Amino acid sequence: MLEELKARVCEANLELKRSGLVILTWGNVSGIDRDSGLVAIKPSGVSYEDMRPEHMVIVDLEGRVVEGEMRPSSDKLTHLVLYRDFPEIGGVAHTHSTYATAWAQACRPLPCYGTTHADNFRGEIPVTKRLSKKQLQGQYEFETGVAIVRAMEGLDPLHIPAVLVANHGPFTWGDSPGAAVENSIVLEQVAEMAWVSERLRTVYGDRFLKPIGRELQDKHFLRKHGKDAYYGQ
Repeated sequence: MLEELKARVCEANLELKRSGLVILTWGNVSGIDRDSGLVAIKPSGVSYEDMRPEHMVIVDLEGRVVEGEMRPSSDKLTHLVLYRDFPEIGGVAHTHSTYATAWAQACRPLPCYGTTHADNFRGEIPVTKRLSKKQLQGQYEFETGVAIVRAMEGLDPLHIPAVLVANHGPFTWGDSPGAAVENSIVLEQVAEMAWVSERLRTVYGDRFLKPIGRELQDKHFLRKHGKDAYYGQ
């Protein structure tokens, strides 16, 4: 099972690169085997061109390395907080993709302006609070995960599988490593669309740009997700 998990996590990391969401060695994807409570995660600072399934590092939910010769991603503790607090998820992805990161750097939630967004995220993408000096001087990556969980309070992590970390960048998740990456791809697209829409607002005024209505938002989300979904084959 762990060999299969490492293969899926490696492929998901490579998909980040193929999708143009990461450059150099930025970004990371992990996946969890819920039966064993073990997580496979990208090794820190390894080139995507050289990455192989055997390079994935296996850690437990406390962050201890169980298998692997390399150091796990420096964002390991953030991933582990999400797995502990969101038991429904099976994969986590983190990027510094241009448009989603721009919204995070602006410390702004990403509004749901249209149905492309609503097809995948049931409402605006929240942004975390900035970390305090004490949090930054402590377990920074752990505190980042805690900030994500707090930003998601009252929200369904499967309905809004993404958060913008203030001054940092996006984290996404899903029921598998591949789904987490797909959500990163969609998030970047809708972040760019929202930026273009807001640019248009500077020309035409606020009355031409409003968040999508709840009924249309729910219609588009629920036709693709949930027990009554009818999108696709």
